[in-house]
Amino acid sequence: MSTNLESENGLMMYCASCGIAGADDIKLRTCTACKFVRYCSVKCQKEHRPKHKKECKKRAAELRDEILFKQPECGDLGDCPICCIPLSIDAQKSILMACCCKMVCVGCNIANQKREVQESMENKCPFCRHPAPYNEKEVKINLMRRIEVNDPAAMRQMGQFCYYEGDHRGAFENFSKAAELGNAGAHYLLSSLYDKGEGVKKDEKKEVFHLEQAAIGGNPFARNNLANFETLNGRDDRAVKHCIIAAKLGHDDALESLKLSYAYGKGLISKEDFAAALRGHQTAVNATKSPAREAAEAFYQRQEKQQS
Repeated sequence: MSTNLESENGLMMYCASCGIAGADDIKLRTCTACKFVRYCSVKCQKEHRPKHKKECKKRAAELRDEILFKQPECGDLGDCPICCIPLSIDAQKSILMACCCKMVCVGCNIANQKREVQESMENKCPFCRHPAPYNEKEVKINLMRRIEVNDPAAMRQMGQFCYYEGDHRGAFENFSKAAELGNAGAHYLLSSLYDKGEGVKKDEKKEVFHLEQAAIGGNPFARNNLANFETLNGRDDRAVKHCIIAAKLGHDDALESLKLSYAYGKGLISKEDFAAALRGHQTAVNATKSPAREAAEAFYQRQEKQQS
């Protein structure tokens, strides 16, 4: 154990206000914002606040940025639960099953439908095998069952139903519940409500907070919006960092922004970082491809031609 009273594992070993050292009978409490200084009592913390406030905010912002600018291992959608291949960030290439609230790729969904047609089987969910709903009413009934067991994906989807039906307050309440349970997509949708003032009063701080929570959770669209926000506020260095992370998650617009920054940004992004972003973007896109998904896309294209 370290004998240095200045710090141990990055923490002060004495009260920042009165200087008393921590011991078995004296438990020091860490400042919840900066995670560095410690106090022996609430009284000492309040007395030291005027001296500590400025440094505390600076340190808290640094800690927040460490979390915010960490590259997520994958996007917020994760993998298809059937083929275990990463889901595309393109919303048209996956579908939420209301019965189990699993996001299934179009490849697995179409493959399941073809098998059911060929074998004259009942149409069921490709994951949990629950009978497929016949109308929107049954979809909502299934979602409510999932909401009763605190499924955040169901809450987010129900919130989207409310939004498209004009019930913005209902959308806000459902998104909020889903966000509290850690759903990155719900945080992203909440940011949009705070931006437009739909169902809630416009609030830029809360909009940015939810964008950051969504970005931390791996949502590339929230990350790209943050990049745009930083650009508008003259913080191009932060914008580039957001774009690099979003591009590595497969976001096309973020990659295009990086191309412009590299060409005209006067050193905003280095050649090495730009090359890494290009490779990361291609890797992310390639990871979502499979023969089944390509077959599904070809199937949809044939349908479009027949309808036209």
